[in-house]
Amino acid sequence: MEPTVRLPSRLLGAEKRIPNDLAMLNGPAEGVVHLPNRLCWSGLNVFDVTDPDDRLTLYTTLLDCGQLPDVIEYMHADYLCQDWPRIRRLTSRRLIAIWESRLPELAATR
Repeated sequence: MEPTVRLPSRLLGAEKRIPNDLAMLNGPAEGVVHLPNRLCWSGLNVFDVTDPDDRLTLYTTLLDCGQLPDVIEYMHADYLCQDWPRIRRLTSRRLIAIWESRLPELAATR
């Protein structure tokens, strides 16, 4: 019997995927975002950023799977702050803690 190989935690290096400042988030405030297959390999990959439910799915996907350039390109700072209370309820507590330690202004939006 071969030994079981464990996959690395998805949180490994998470702090490197978070901008140092909310001002770095250049995502659109309106329109549609098409995520590449490497981020959204099944299901919905087109999101209307003005639709709160679409945006919530988009942002939680980016928190879980996006790299720093993706987060910067697709997230909008005002929307992230506005949606943070909902995002907090749907995302791993450990990941939320990492984001809030890097961007303390998010913790203030609870």
